[in-house]
Amino acid sequence: MNHDLIVFVPGILGTRLTRDGKDVWNQSKQALLSFRKPGRAVEGLMLPPGIGDEAPEDPWALDADRLLKAPEALPGLVSSMGYPDVRAALGWSDVERKEQGPHPKQYLVFPYDWRLSNRLTAQRLRARVDTALAEWRDLAPGVYPEAHDDPPKLILMCHSMGGLVARYYLECLGGREHTRALVTMGTPFRGAAKAVRVLTGHALEPQNMVTRAFERVLSVNERLAHLARSFPSVAQLLPRYEAVLGEDDDKRRLLTRVQVPDLPTELVKEAFAFHRDIDEAWERHQAGLTAPPYRVHCFAGRAHPTVHGVVVGVDGTLEFVTRLDNDGDWSGDGTVPGGSAMASWALEREDDALWSGERHAGMAGAESLRHQLGAIRRSRPTRQMLDGDTAFGIEVPELVPESAPFTVRATGPTVTERTLRARLSPPAGPLADTEPVRLLPDGAGGVVAELRASEGTWVLRVEADRPYSICHEVVTVGKL
Repeated sequence: MNHDLIVFVPGILGTRLTRDGKDVWNQSKQALLSFRKPGRAVEGLMLPPGIGDEAPEDPWALDADRLLKAPEALPGLVSSMGYPDVRAALGWSDVERKEQGPHPKQYLVFPYDWRLSNRLTAQRLRARVDTALAEWRDLAPGVYPEAHDDPPKLILMCHSMGGLVARYYLECLGGREHTRALVTMGTPFRGAAKAVRVLTGHALEPQNMVTRAFERVLSVNERLAHLARSFPSVAQLLPRYEAVLGEDDDKRRLLTRVQVPDLPTELVKEAFAFHRDIDEAWERHQAGLTAPPYRVHCFAGRAHPTVHGVVVGVDGTLEFVTRLDNDGDWSGDGTVPGGSAMASWALEREDDALWSGERHAGMAGAESLRHQLGAIRRSRPTRQMLDGDTAFGIEVPELVPESAPFTVRATGPTVTERTLRARLSPPAGPLADTEPVRLLPDGAGGVVAELRASEGTWVLRVEADRPYSICHEVVTVGKL
């Protein structure tokens, strides 16, 4: 594997989208949250109705020029710490290979327009890797002697939704023939209930806000829903597991079995059709095989409270919950439920996955994963990661009013016995000069602290001692 072509596929929000060199998402988000020309928030990123798996034309087409470098968030759905140094995150540096650094043609980053259907993105991935792999196969024997007898293949390393793009490429577009390994980090193989929240206009919870902020959050939710419904990719993130509960019973149901208010039926049908295409292709290809021709390495989160489903009230109200019943482990990475990020289609046991205490936003660049990714690339054994006694999860609002206090809460078996501190820092540059705030017991088994910040995007760092560990999350502060 050391001589294979490495391809990094980022997740939703992971690619900078531009028009005429200007960052469209950044401009749109500022307009939406601060209510300065809010219509521009929708117009800048909106896709035309019924686009399906097609590529948009002007004025809807955008350029996907490079990976996102700084932290960013789509409040209520997903956040990203950015990918400032992907090669280092993959455990690949000249220090590790003093005798020879990686060849420039051996590593490929695949930025893409994350609004579009994952079917279309997978087709574009195939075109990129076909060219890059052919070029690398010509060069590799001059760099790695083993490439003479073992032609290089692909190692696909994917964060979040990037793993869905890769799976469609592998099973539906012939990619399995050219691939040595698939590595996924927080990929929602079975979907994420947060997609239901944003698509139904419930992305942000406005409780405990003053009246003016409450009304503005409702307006943000409406605009986010209108925007997200035009993105085929978001529909393809809807949960395929039994994620719906009725208020008057405890029976869990699929989205195809019950109508969730304000969730368009066609979006649900598309989500299930997309995954059905992959599943059926997988079953055809695996007939008579004991294992796929490529290895699957799955990193999944299992430390943080994570929305797993929705309770539909008798009056049509929706409540989004982190537990669907009192059995089992209902944690995740804060965005994707642990059970969804588990590649159960390829791995037989939960222990076959690599469980992490990292949050979804920063999983691809986490230090705890770096050595594991390097081991995979060099065909060395990986090891289990999550220590249930020391891992901790955090809860933090995704959008808060400017200068208003908000609560950060940490939970875990040992949080009341350790020292945890929280601090907000700008997305780029050094840590803030302000003193970190200690989290104190809340009387309910967790620890809490109050923070506040000015308008903008901030990185929350929660650090714990004995042993040292850290969680990162993106917090958006708006003029509400």
